[in-house]
Amino acid sequence: MTDTSGDPRNRTGGGTPDGPPAGEATQVKVVIPDEHSMVALLGSGDELLRVIEDSFDADIHVRGNEITISGAPAETAVVAELFEELTALLAGGAELTAGAVERIVPMLRRKSGVRPADVLTLDILSSRGRTIRPKTLNQKRYVDAIDQHTIVFCIGPAGTGKTYLAMAKAVKALQAKEVTRIILTRPAVEAGERLGFLPGTLYEKIDPYLRPLYDALHDMIDPESIPRLMAAGTIEVAPLAYMRGRTLNDSFIILDEAQNTSPEQMKMFLTRLGFGARMVVTGDITQVDLPANQAGGLQLVQEILDGVEDIYFARLNSHDVVRHRLVSDIVNAYEAYDARTRGTSGRTQRVPGNGRRDGVRDRAQREGRGAPGASRGVGPRAQ
Repeated sequence: MTDTSGDPRNRTGGGTPDGPPAGEATQVKVVIPDEHSMVALLGSGDELLRVIEDSFDADIHVRGNEITISGAPAETAVVAELFEELTALLAGGAELTAGAVERIVPMLRRKSGVRPADVLTLDILSSRGRTIRPKTLNQKRYVDAIDQHTIVFCIGPAGTGKTYLAMAKAVKALQAKEVTRIILTRPAVEAGERLGFLPGTLYEKIDPYLRPLYDALHDMIDPESIPRLMAAGTIEVAPLAYMRGRTLNDSFIILDEAQNTSPEQMKMFLTRLGFGARMVVTGDITQVDLPANQAGGLQLVQEILDGVEDIYFARLNSHDVVRHRLVSDIVNAYEAYDARTRGTSGRTQRVPGNGRRDGVRDRAQREGRGAPGASRGVGPRAQ
């Protein structure tokens, strides 16, 4: 690696515009072991170095395998710790990316006591040439909770890996013969739609709601073996209503989109638990598609089961979003809007799921009659 101390890229990064107060600047040197490639550490074209510079209010200079960090003591200490974590990841065979660096920085700033290298090297499942791992500290806590508790609830916004990680744990448990089958289920309610309004047979109506679960399965299991496993009942993907009346033994059961369950459905699902079974319930309480006057099962169960032994509630937030960076920004923007709305009106108004049908219902109510095809309090009636 050539000396970059005079390179304009070695500038003060993205902290506050003011430098460290006079007399408080410090300098730290980090020597990278010879067995590690500086290109792997800093990225092609110093891509990762630029990400690091933009994340800290410090000057970073590289000469050979020696990195010199100058700035306020608090900043230089975190930067030095960051390079130690990146070196540990390289030693473990991990490939460094800009996304990984961006996730490690907040972990270090929060001083959680858990090494980011330990989080990012925890292998859950290796399949089809790729390894599934947690990418944030909260995700690791969630994955660990699945190993330690019979029932785990995971509540968080879109893109935080709630269902994907649970399915990876389910496949891993099946491969290890800890369970004999995987059962994946969802309530068939989405964005104001009702199955009766959709075309096709019952299977054709239900299948689109379950498609995200199939997609995740294809990432983790050989696609050619999935039909065989489903035909044998080893893997079952079904609507929540199909769980009624069953006892599920020796199974890994995942309820996805649980924010769209009623309290009665949630109770029904949880009481399907049999011997040797584990359950994971995932949902985003900010994206509820139930009628406005209907209580949500996921919201209520937090109050009912809080403190019950062997039940764990994991909570993820915008810091745990692992999709495009904008997804995290969108989640934060909606949370801020909801907070402002609650402050002015006392409740958040939900955007209607179908403008045309809702318009018919609103007009009918103004005229003093019920909306066509709707029953009071539950929305449009299934046809």
